[in-house]
Amino acid sequence: MQQSIKLTVDAVVFGYESGTISVLLIKRKYAPFKGKWAIPGGFVLVDESLEEAVQRELKEETGIEIDYLEQLYTFGAPKRDPRSRIVSTAYFGLVKPSAFKIVASTDAEDVQWFDISELPVLSFDHDAILKLAITRLQGKITYEPIGFELLDTKFPFSDLEKLYTTLLGRAIDRRNFRKKMLSLNILDELDEKISKGSGRPANLFKFNKLRYFELKAKGIIFEI
Repeated sequence: MQQSIKLTVDAVVFGYESGTISVLLIKRKYAPFKGKWAIPGGFVLVDESLEEAVQRELKEETGIEIDYLEQLYTFGAPKRDPRSRIVSTAYFGLVKPSAFKIVASTDAEDVQWFDISELPVLSFDHDAILKLAITRLQGKITYEPIGFELLDTKFPFSDLEKLYTTLLGRAIDRRNFRKKMLSLNILDELDEKISKGSGRPANLFKFNKLRYFELKAKGIIFEI
């Protein structure tokens, strides 16, 4: 039997801000699932790579441009798309929503950030794609320090703890977490303090990107 398989890409873009995790979704303009919410994505053109395709589709449908998206998984169930046999390679990334202006265009009639705890019904098999992306993100941050770009340039250590507890969806051992983070030598403790609430002023920290990438190249060891 002759194969007739088409290829698409999907972009799961997570947002983190003020202790909330959200995901970027578009409302489909055309059938199938017209008027329903979905993960941004579309067909790969014959003259582009998968990476080029996912960046293009994300920009066209949401107005967002992201430097790096990590490949998540390839979804190829025979009946995942009612139009025909379509295989999709999904990507995911983590950003700060306030750093972007979202604009719906091309195949999207609307675009919106949704709290991952209050999601609408999703089109196709996008609920399965999103579920796997959440699992992968939570797994990744347990072995690699990520997400510092989501914090202010200078931040109290409590903000870093909040980032990790939110992304992991569970409590962490605060003393052990602080000890591990500081032992990595990727945080610079500043001679500045900030007051929050009625507690004592807290020291501010700054992420040392250069030292982090040097350690990453050597094979950084980190586990929460």
